[in-house]
Amino acid sequence: MQIQNIHENDYDAVLALNAESVPHVNLIGVGELQWFIDNAACVRVAKLADQLAGFLIGLRPGTDYASPNYRWFCEHYDDFAYVDRVVVARWARRKGVAESLYETFASSQSGAPVMTCEVNIRPSNEGSMLFHQRMGFRQVSSQETEGGKKEVALMEKEL
Repeated sequence: MQIQNIHENDYDAVLALNAESVPHVNLIGVGELQWFIDNAACVRVAKLADQLAGFLIGLRPGTDYASPNYRWFCEHYDDFAYVDRVVVARWARRKGVAESLYETFASSQSGAPVMTCEVNIRPSNEGSMLFHQRMGFRQVSSQETEGGKKEVALMEKEL
């Protein structure tokens, strides 16, 4: 498995993979993806046999990002490494892709005391919740988003 910075030739595959994962992640277009590339602390892709197997976008505090989940962590923590989204292709699941992406992000964010993320409670993403619990994340709060259409568990893991 190769974990590397995103390159322009990855954009279409990343956007397609992201779209396949809605509603567990929000839909983004090329403009939003470029914003993340320009502003995020980490945008990495994982490749298996030269095919996109997954990607992770991570931020640190102080970024002008309107996500209510990111904002919650900004209001409650002085420092953190926030996973905005991690997506793994169906064919690549249970092959260590997400773990590798998380480990790469955590190791690249020196000084962050915790890694944070959210997991959908409504609509339920039970597989993601079990994965995060297995990785050592614990729920610290929850909140409704999108006018009550979604509810997320706000999670942290000590680094």
